[in-house]
Amino acid sequence: MASVRSLRRRDDTIVRLPTIGDGYKMTWTAEDRQLVVVNDGAGWADPPDRFFKRSLWSMGGRDPRQARARLVANYPAVDESQESADAPHYHGHGLLAVQGRVYQFLSALDQAQDRPRHWTTAKLIYSDDGGSTWRNQDGTSPVRYESWTEQAKDNFAFFNEPDGCLSLLTILQMGQDYRGNADGYIYVYGPNGNVDGRMNQLMLFRVRIERMLDRRAYSFFAGFDTEGQPRWSKALADRHPVHVFPTGWVNSTNLFPGDLVVETWLPSIVFNEALGVYMMVASGNGRAEDGTEFGKQSYLGFWISHTPWGPWHQVHEDLAWMPGGDPEARAYSPQIAPKWISADGKRFWLVWTDLKGIRDIAQAMNAPGEGEEADSAAPDNARDSALDANRTMHSFMPGYGFNAQLIELDVE
Repeated sequence: MASVRSLRRRDDTIVRLPTIGDGYKMTWTAEDRQLVVVNDGAGWADPPDRFFKRSLWSMGGRDPRQARARLVANYPAVDESQESADAPHYHGHGLLAVQGRVYQFLSALDQAQDRPRHWTTAKLIYSDDGGSTWRNQDGTSPVRYESWTEQAKDNFAFFNEPDGCLSLLTILQMGQDYRGNADGYIYVYGPNGNVDGRMNQLMLFRVRIERMLDRRAYSFFAGFDTEGQPRWSKALADRHPVHVFPTGWVNSTNLFPGDLVVETWLPSIVFNEALGVYMMVASGNGRAEDGTEFGKQSYLGFWISHTPWGPWHQVHEDLAWMPGGDPEARAYSPQIAPKWISADGKRFWLVWTDLKGIRDIAQAMNAPGEGEEADSAAPDNARDSALDANRTMHSFMPGYGFNAQLIELDVE
């Protein structure tokens, strides 16, 4: 196994693809494509005449400079213009291609009206035919979008767990179609809650590949025994963090009234088979003095481990993450592209979105009378509404899309 001492972010390699949206969770399929989740935007749609709450794209290319993406047509995408505002919105999160099947966890918020809304739901869906058909966890099709009154523990992998833990899930990537895996387990990570002090606690469960759809088969990391070996428990109450990120990077109040606590400390974790190490990247959102999000640059950290459960050794830290040296950057949601790792394991591509300008949007939306004026000029059809929404977001936040740069590891 290699020892990684540090890394370099190559700002001279930054690529910004013509996209609108965020998230960009990725997995590497048996067909040698990367599947890419896009939330809250048009993705690669040209013209940007749809505003997806979530969508899935199939991407080819050896690196982002040659990348080409197409919409996975039968994925249960949601066009926000066709969705009720008074219903749960299921965002796309953890994604995994394994043995010809694709899994994904969808996350939804609670219905709170008197406080910031919190994440409470992780719904598991899957496809056995490359995305042509998608099924609920119980095998039924089409995918359902349970309303708040229909939501129950029986419908989901996780629902209304203590403090909303394990509502935002990341799945470990281990090579093409999960072929780098040797022990037969899928490993899934998620924050221990929605607030600072819990959202920075990273939890882990594992499950045999063939039992991924059986919630009863999940075993939670429960700390180490006296010999330093991991303990696993079927009881959620026995969970123990595999890593704790720094505090002070989760917002406590919101830029947008009635909005949610922004998700942060959602890691991307990928097995680097050439070096025999696990790589983790995660970011925290720069909190303003009033507790709102993105008041300053984000935190960025990279960690290395020799096992999926740690311990995790930090090899890089940015207390003010500024891609390209831009002090106005509000970089967000870093992801390691699982296909774009060099053969020797010493270089890989990091993907993120940039919410620079989001506070300007909030100021404009919260200005007295702004809502009435906007309503009077509202477009009269869904296509024009989506075009307006995407163009407005991109004009305020020009980096709100698929950004990538090369990372070089210092290995001994």
